[in-house]
Amino acid sequence: MLSNKDKKFLEKIINKLSKSDNFNKNTNYPLLEKGFTNEDIYSGAEVLLSKKITMSSITKKFEKAFAKYVGSKYALMVNSGSSANLLSSFALLNPKKKNRLKSGDTFVIPALCWSTSLWPFVQAGLKPKFLDVDIKTFCLDDKLVKKEKNIKAIVNLHILGNCSNILEIHNYAKKNRLFLIEDTCEALGSKYNSKFLGTFGDFGTYSFYYSHQITSGEGGMIVCKSKEDYELIHSMRAHGWDRGLAKKYKNNFNFINSGFNLRPLDLTAAIGLSQLKRLNKMIKVRAQNRKLLIRALKNSIQWKNQFTFFEPNNNLNPSW
Repeated sequence: MLSNKDKKFLEKIINKLSKSDNFNKNTNYPLLEKGFTNEDIYSGAEVLLSKKITMSSITKKFEKAFAKYVGSKYALMVNSGSSANLLSSFALLNPKKKNRLKSGDTFVIPALCWSTSLWPFVQAGLKPKFLDVDIKTFCLDDKLVKKEKNIKAIVNLHILGNCSNILEIHNYAKKNRLFLIEDTCEALGSKYNSKFLGTFGDFGTYSFYYSHQITSGEGGMIVCKSKEDYELIHSMRAHGWDRGLAKKYKNNFNFINSGFNLRPLDLTAAIGLSQLKRLNKMIKVRAQNRKLLIRALKNSIQWKNQFTFFEPNNNLNPSW
């Protein structure tokens, strides 16, 4: 742990470097300004100074804290939200998964989506079908989902902190034995009927990119309900390696599956964990900022009801 003396020394360096920002406020609008507190930097500095920055105990600590926060049984950190989607998609077709999907199976996805919400599932061998969004929420229209035939999975995106009628979609998926993946990269902290988004489906994915609710610069998380799914994505995260799983695997280098290298760093995990501790406060700040922006627009002399404002789902407590 850094001493108070060490923190004061680092604070001087941080303040000096912060003043050298060449950002032009007259012509640019950043995704986020000054997204890291000194405490975040101290947490990262401790990892750097330990000379042990690769995935280890701090990553595990962050995973446990994240799972507890959202109310999920399992959480697994990866190096980005895009990688979280990649790992989830390939897990659906993996031979070790029960009732796995097959190449060519169709999934539905909202037409309003990010590229890496779509392409990992295509890369894994699935066939996309785009559905329109509800104009009130910008999220997947559950009524359109229920009209679809011969689909095997639903990729549901929670756009900008908002959500679809996720409970309806969840119940429909369960009744028809469809896999449900929740891309929650833009909605960490949003609650639908007092349940966190990302915890309704088989897999929920999150991103810690710079503009999102919490940030570690880069980084992502996957949550799931079953031990089978957790052990599957755990091995696939690191080359198909069984390291860190049950002790029944005795070999140090025992590769039990196909996989990727999507491991995060303890460095990013430390910063993410530091931010997670004040997520509730940041959610309130974002909500207040939204009110201030809308109020300023409506009070402008140029305001003539030119457009409507993005509103949350009726059952949602949003994290914008």
